[in-house]
Amino acid sequence: MQNYKNHTRSFAVHNYVLIPLALAFFIWTVADLIHSMMGGTDLLYSFYHLIAATVLLLLPFVARYYGLKNQDRIIRLEMRFRYFELTGKSFKEKESKLRLSQIIALRFAGDEEFLPLMEKAIKEDMKAKEIKMAITNWQEDNRRV
Repeated sequence: MQNYKNHTRSFAVHNYVLIPLALAFFIWTVADLIHSMMGGTDLLYSFYHLIAATVLLLLPFVARYYGLKNQDRIIRLEMRFRYFELTGKSFKEKESKLRLSQIIALRFAGDEEFLPLMEKAIKEDMKAKEIKMAITNWQEDNRRV
C-alpha cells in the first residue's frame, strides 16, 4: 500500500544507466579534448565529440522535464474534474489559491478528506510535504514517475 514514506518513484534505467553513461561519455570527451589541445589527436574531432556528448547528456534531462510537465498538466486536469465531481462547481477559484505543488500533493488525498484538506492547505498555506503528511486515507498513484 502506498503512503507518504514510499510514494516517490524513480526509473532505474534513467537514473542508474542512462544518466551515468551520458555523464561518463561527457567526462571522457572533455578529457579527450584536453588531450587534443596538448597535441594528442585531431582537435576538430574532439570538439565534435564534445558537442555530441553535451547533447547526449542533456537529452535524458530534457525528456524527464517534458514528461513531468505533461504529468503535471494531467494531474491538474484530474483535480479539476475531481473537484467538480465532488462539489458540482468549477475548480478555478480554488486552483488560483493553490500552488501546483499543493495540487499535486492533494491528489493523494482520499475523497472524504480532499475538500477539508484543500481548505486547510489554502488557509494555512501548507507546503506539499505537509499536505502529504496530513493525509490519512492515501489514494495511490503508482503511475507517476
